[in-house]
Amino acid sequence: MLLAALLVAGGLWQVGGGTYIYAKAWLAQVLLEKAWAARLAGREAAAAKPWPWADTSPVARISVPGLGVDQIVLAGASARTLAFGPAHLAGTAMPGERGHSVITGHRDTHFTFLKDLEVGDVVELQQTDGGNMRFRVTGTEIFDSRTARLSPVGDRRVMTLVTCYPFNSARTGQPHRYAVFTEALVGIEP
Repeated sequence: MLLAALLVAGGLWQVGGGTYIYAKAWLAQVLLEKAWAARLAGREAAAAKPWPWADTSPVARISVPGLGVDQIVLAGASARTLAFGPAHLAGTAMPGERGHSVITGHRDTHFTFLKDLEVGDVVELQQTDGGNMRFRVTGTEIFDSRTARLSPVGDRRVMTLVTCYPFNSARTGQPHRYAVFTEALVGIEP
């Protein structure tokens, strides 16, 4: 009888833990949507945090309609931030601005779709001022994060989407990354 009660309790513990993770992820997305709406309404980053203790706020929204992708991009690519969505890498141009912007995300969650992007595909970007831009995929590359450097892009608007590689690896902390290079379409600039 005691063994049966322990097995039931253990099962309920496991189900509860799994349910908690999904509930937390769902709630985070609801709060991110509200924070994005606040940014579009003109609120500054500090006033548009998704939750009071957050150390991040939305800086852009990317979408790939053909793949059903629609994600809010957060400021600062820390492990904490990446748990909730793709993030803008500090020190690179803000998404949509002139220069080289880098957005990174986890290969097994938010940026799984990168493996499905092909040269010529379009990635849409919405900025915090509500402006929309379109970027065309110009190429992909697997690189070693320990030796990689950003290439100068001059006055162009370039956005690189980066995730860990290989996609289906169970190992974490590997140095290889997968990059999707995009460039703003001419005539769409604000």
